[in-house]
Amino acid sequence: MPMNRQLLRSQLERHEGLRLKPYRDTVGKLTIGYGRNLEDVGISHDEADFMLDNDIDQVERQLETVDEYNELDPVRQAVIANMAFNLGFHGLMQFRNMWAAVGRRDWESASEEMMQSKWARQVGVRAVELSEIMRTGEVQ
Repeated sequence: MPMNRQLLRSQLERHEGLRLKPYRDTVGKLTIGYGRNLEDVGISHDEADFMLDNDIDQVERQLETVDEYNELDPVRQAVIANMAFNLGFHGLMQFRNMWAAVGRRDWESASEEMMQSKWARQVGVRAVELSEIMRTGEVQ
């Protein structure tokens, strides 16, 4: 006879409790959700893909509130979304000179503004790739 999965689930939900942000459990292990031990168990590839899709959806919803983003071609939108994923929406919005260049369709200046940032120094090759796509509108 198979285990009563629903009974176990309801017990675990009650006993473990739901925590949507990582925390340290009673033995100091980094944990999330209903007691998922991130240090020893981690997450599966499917779970990582699910989270990535959710994160992309969130970034896209935020960016759709920005007129300059909505006026971009899909390739440059992907550049901006990639930056937002890395910097957070509010961090990306601090790139005022880049946004001004984007608004003017001055791709050379937008690319230069990206490369002259602290972000570019931190992420290296990622910034080089994204700034080149911003400049050309093409993925190599």
